Amino acid sequence: MIDTLAEGFMSEYVAFVEFLPRLTIALVVVGVIYLVGLGVASGIVKILKRSSMQEAYHHYFKTLIKGITIFICIIVFLNMVGYSVLSASLLAGGGLTAVMLGFAFKDIGENFLAGFLMAFSRPFNTNDLIETGGITGRVKSIHLRHTHIRTSEGCDVFVPSAQLFTKPLSNYTLDGLRRGGLTVGIDYADDVDKALNILREVVQKTSGVLQSPGTSASIKNFTDNYVELQAFFWINTKDQEKGLAKIRTSTMNNCRVQLIEEGFTLSSEVSTALTMSPLDIQLQKNGGL
Repeated sequence: MIDTLAEGFMSEYVAFVEFLPRLTIALVVVGVIYLVGLGVASGIVKILKRSSMQEAYHHYFKTLIKGITIFICIIVFLNMVGYSVLSASLLAGGGLTAVMLGFAFKDIGENFLAGFLMAFSRPFNTNDLIETGGITGRVKSIHLRHTHIRTSEGCDVFVPSAQLFTKPLSNYTLDGLRRGGLTVGIDYADDVDKALNILREVVQKTSGVLQSPGTSASIKNFTDNYVELQAFFWINTKDQEKGLAKIRTSTMNNCRVQLIEEGFTLSSEVSTALTMSPLDIQLQKNGGL
């Protein structure tokens, strides 16, 4: 019994000694591959930092390259130590698992894929004012699966990347310009040309309105009760202290005040109804008459 155990131990020992050089070479090769993968990941991150790509993607690409490197190391190691069948099984099983997970988590995978593709051609950056799917707000942070948007009402919305990738998206900050406008009604008897000049001058002098592109004013419509005028102006969307709503309110109020001072009659679709109550009049005849 003892002799049998001793012979078995010696046999395994000899096999291990014979296997040791192959194991050592495999570990060295895997170590080199892993170090090369780390170097590639670091190099790509340095390149991305010099580009306009968001910092949120730097960590993702670094982690992705590391993951691929580790998987390659496992496959190479198994093949070098003589477990090629096992490595082939891992490759086949990994593909099957990926297909199953793709069906099980279709929406999540779709968002990740959309985020990955948008990393190379993203139409917005952090702090940009965008609108998508009826949601308007500033971009607070960008992630692979979603984008964090904060609306003017203070609501934090996390928009899936698939929506940003497949649906129309408006970026009000890409060129730094956004157009605003206002409408006002004046009486048909008023001087339209004078009113238009007043609108242009007042709007152009309002704080927050850009001098270039210039302000424009024109007749919008003829209604039953008044002549409807409109004026358009441009603002700098990157100036978060002066938003469109604030500047538009200032321009409307300034135009209202100036038009009233110039004697214009401001009209609207709301009319004032006067109710005439009957009056009881008693006549008393004077005795002297």
